[in-house]
Amino acid sequence: MATEVHDNPEQHRYEIHIDGVLAGFASYRPHPDERVFLHTEVKPEYGGRGIGSALAKAALDDLRARNLGAVPLCPFITAYIERHSEYADLVVDHSKHS
Repeated sequence: MATEVHDNPEQHRYEIHIDGVLAGFASYRPHPDERVFLHTEVKPEYGGRGIGSALAKAALDDLRARNLGAVPLCPFITAYIERHSEYADLVVDHSKHS
């Protein structure tokens, strides 16, 4: 099973593809220094396989590599960061984005 995650800036989302098929996405609102995560969705047929976690990890790793912050308004991304404290330093105060 080949898994690939990439940023799709035209759609404002990170996408995860499994064997070339779109399996899920994490949508965001772009800002110059950060991404405001709004919603994460994995297609039902890919549920329970850790696809959402792989997507969240890749998206957050990409933000770190690009020196961008994360504003996790999406409950899934919020929960992922709470479970993986190594990403807590990416979190930006979201009160200005709600």
